[in-house]
Amino acid sequence: MLLKTFGWSFAITALGLAAAVLYGGWEAFGIVAILSILEISLSFDNAVVNAGILKKMNAFWQKIFLTVGVLIAVFGMRLVFPVVIVAISAKIGPIDAVDLALNNKDHYKELVTDAHPAIAAFGGMFLLMIFLDFIFEDRDIQWLRWIERPLAKLGKVDMLAVCISLVVLLITSFTFAAHAHQHGGGHADKAQTVLISGIAGLITYMVVGGLSGYFEDRLEAEEEREHEEEEEAERSGKKKPAVVLAGQAAFFMFLYLEVLDASFSFDGVIGAFAITNDIVLMALGLGIGAMYVRSLTVYLVRQGTLDDYVYLEHGAHYAIGALAVILMVTIQYQINEIITGLVGVVLIGWSFWSSARRNRRLAEAADTLADTDVPTTVA
Repeated sequence: MLLKTFGWSFAITALGLAAAVLYGGWEAFGIVAILSILEISLSFDNAVVNAGILKKMNAFWQKIFLTVGVLIAVFGMRLVFPVVIVAISAKIGPIDAVDLALNNKDHYKELVTDAHPAIAAFGGMFLLMIFLDFIFEDRDIQWLRWIERPLAKLGKVDMLAVCISLVVLLITSFTFAAHAHQHGGGHADKAQTVLISGIAGLITYMVVGGLSGYFEDRLEAEEEREHEEEEEAERSGKKKPAVVLAGQAAFFMFLYLEVLDASFSFDGVIGAFAITNDIVLMALGLGIGAMYVRSLTVYLVRQGTLDDYVYLEHGAHYAIGALAVILMVTIQYQINEIITGLVGVVLIGWSFWSSARRNRRLAEAADTLADTDVPTTVA
């Protein structure tokens, strides 16, 4: 079962890591491994959400999502999107960006380093909005309650996440301008670029979130309408064809999943720039991670155990928040790539451990309750 589900992911991992060693030695191997773990950790909640929706779809649409959807997710968002980011930021064509990455690494590194403040501002704002929208939502299950309870109350204030993000962006851009001016560098004019890029990241998040919300509303309306038609068909004795029901609902599910998967892909792609500026290593690491997310989605659907480790989603979002802060800091200061990658791993591991402890406590409580309820028999 495990080999059948994760077989392709294991094969892609072996090929990707081998390619990394051939490309850049053991240092490249380490970076690709960290990027793979980072993508898996950041996208675990994506797999959970995908599995929850995917299990409602018929076999045909499941295959469409797990074939066409994987091509879009792996080759579109994880491979093409980083090229587009570098090309736009460095003001060069996508083909030139790929050519520089492969054949003129020094010049490519200069271009990416020069464009890093804009990339970091765009990504930092996008990631920060994901984290703030999550942490300000009132949830039944809370992990770090001493943090999440008061923040959930604050989250009732409209547009608070947007306001906080804009304040962070303004402080970052003004600090960057002051730092550049103080040291007499040539980066003072880039403060405006940082500000514009950060606003672009904020707008991108709001557009993607708006589209996801639109498809989600359409999906809920479609499911409600079909439920009413089924009840009406049962009362009248006429059965509506199941194929029509499955097709209409599954089509909206597929559209919603694609937009949702794209929105989750942004954090991994943008977060990867905090690890490395090498587009080849980025493509290898994110591609491997995306394959595991796909396999994990299938595994969760087949096993039906989506709610076993309830704090993992929290851990993933805290990792997103940490990456947002790191990206904003790297606009002015350099942070070791290993530290950046391990932050997400530690948070995910901590949330997994907390979930396991919670499961043990619930099991022990259930056993204790069962023991007390067992009636005694007299011999």
